[in-house]
Amino acid sequence: MASNTMIDSEVRRSPAQHLAQEMEAASIAGRVGLREIAFATQISLRCAPGSPAHAAVAAATGVGLPAAVGQVAGEAPGIAVLWLAPDEFLATSAENAELAGALTAALGEQPGQVVDLSANRSVLELSGPDAPLVLRKSCPADLHPRAFGVNQAISTSLANIPVLLWRTGEQSWRIMPRASFTEHAVRWLLDAMAEFAAPAVP
Repeated sequence: MASNTMIDSEVRRSPAQHLAQEMEAASIAGRVGLREIAFATQISLRCAPGSPAHAAVAAATGVGLPAAVGQVAGEAPGIAVLWLAPDEFLATSAENAELAGALTAALGEQPGQVVDLSANRSVLELSGPDAPLVLRKSCPADLHPRAFGVNQAISTSLANIPVLLWRTGEQSWRIMPRASFTEHAVRWLLDAMAEFAAPAVP
């Protein structure tokens, strides 16, 4: 009998897997690119700031917990924790089967919450010098570097759907919509990227 691991690798599909070729074809070297980061681990954390639970969970992440809106503890592509609310955080990393267990053990019986939400949101990466121009077509957030620095993240909207938007580098952004909105987000981004494939007008 095949192992569960083998079965999972054969049957599971990420939210944007069927769009991978379209994203690759629409990406323009040196200008803008779009891809999915499939099967990213995403753990919802709830704990009151200043409490023993907060301290224990912060230590277990290895990078701490952010203290204010827009802050991110840690960095992509390692473990990072995004601030969602004063007592709510999202820990994320590349696929990591151990993270939820470690955080659950750290919380123990203390008041709080550790919930694996890895299937809740997809993770899209938009990169390149023209990435902000693509985002500005339908994202109301102020994306200027003075207002939105590297390794900051906020809840906002894109193409009229709620997303988490995380600036992971000078020219890279992670866009995290609900899984059910993934195709809508990808197709909007593909359409918004199309102008950059056109030759410049003399």
